[in-house]
Amino acid sequence: MATIRIAIVLSGSGVFDGSEIHEATLTMLAIAKQGAQYSIFAPNINQHHVINHITNDEMSEQRNVLIESARIARGDIECLSVFNPNDFDAIVFPGGFGAAKNLSSFAFSGKNCTVNEDVEKAIRLMLSANKPIGAMCISPTIITKIIADNVNVTVGSDKDTAEAIVAMGGFHSITNHIEIVVDEKHKVVTTPCYMLDANIIDIELGTSNLIKALIKLI
Repeated sequence: MATIRIAIVLSGSGVFDGSEIHEATLTMLAIAKQGAQYSIFAPNINQHHVINHITNDEMSEQRNVLIESARIARGDIECLSVFNPNDFDAIVFPGGFGAAKNLSSFAFSGKNCTVNEDVEKAIRLMLSANKPIGAMCISPTIITKIIADNVNVTVGSDKDTAEAIVAMGGFHSITNHIEIVVDEKHKVVTTPCYMLDANIIDIELGTSNLIKALIKLI
């Protein structure tokens, strides 16, 4: 049997302006524990802004999403523009504000957000190939914006985000820590992670459950 290959899409490095590092790292671990392989991608774009993660203040500098994501990937990363769905069995999007600020504009525009063209292309290619998509934390908003069609996702119990998901044409399921939602029609698996008041054990279990469910859909 061929080894399962899963693409991971990052949005920078750090929860307030990029990928949530715990979610990203534990996604890699969950994939490896299932005997699968992963490759990491990110769009080659500038971050919306840079946040001081101690003070939460915006900093007067500019950083690149691909270069910052490479910190988490230990340099083993490719530009999302070269993503080929034929090389992968599934794709997964960890959370962090970068998903809502860099991969999309959800943090600023809500239901009227736009999605980065390389991110949208990768999602649509996987949908066309009938291959599963995973999303955690705030990332289900991106999937909903692209799919609509009453796709069933979760961001935990965040009322405002849930309402935006419904306004974008999705369906929101309320979940608690480590729980997942599987939309078998669209082959989408989501879990809330740090959208809830979670700890790192919750994140490990939630990402593990998501990856296991994702692999079952392959």
